[in-house]
Amino acid sequence: MKEQFDFGLERVRKVRAHAEDRAKEALAASIAHRLRGEATLQSVSEQIRTAQDSHREGLFDGDAGQTAVIDPSALVRRQAYLERLERTRIVAALEVDRAEAEVDARRQVLTGASRKREVLDRLRDRQAATHALAWNRHQGAQLDEIALQAHIRGRAAA
Repeated sequence: MKEQFDFGLERVRKVRAHAEDRAKEALAASIAHRLRGEATLQSVSEQIRTAQDSHREGLFDGDAGQTAVIDPSALVRRQAYLERLERTRIVAALEVDRAEAEVDARRQVLTGASRKREVLDRLRDRQAATHALAWNRHQGAQLDEIALQAHIRGRAAA
């Protein structure tokens, strides 16, 4: 009987552990992508708020609260700018939603990969415990045999 335990499926366990590591990396990358998208969305939303505030301030005279005289072409340009920002915000929001779905998918892949590896880890642990028990019994039997032989020799010598 061998003293050291060899798990027959160790290569498979290592492949599954590697697949789990790749799934972790993919999840981390998709989370980072989602965070960048959220930052972009927040930035565009802030630009829209700033542009709207600026637009409102341009429409009214700040001192008297009176309507200011505005160049119609400037008004059209401001409106076009706000519309472009709004389209950009919509695209950024859609990208964040897509990135969130990707994070969820990556999380599910990681969960599956972890379960597959854990199954082999538990099997290895059970087999290692069984092997250790058998090895300890074998060692105990050998020690008992040595003690019995010493006892027999001691009685024969007496």
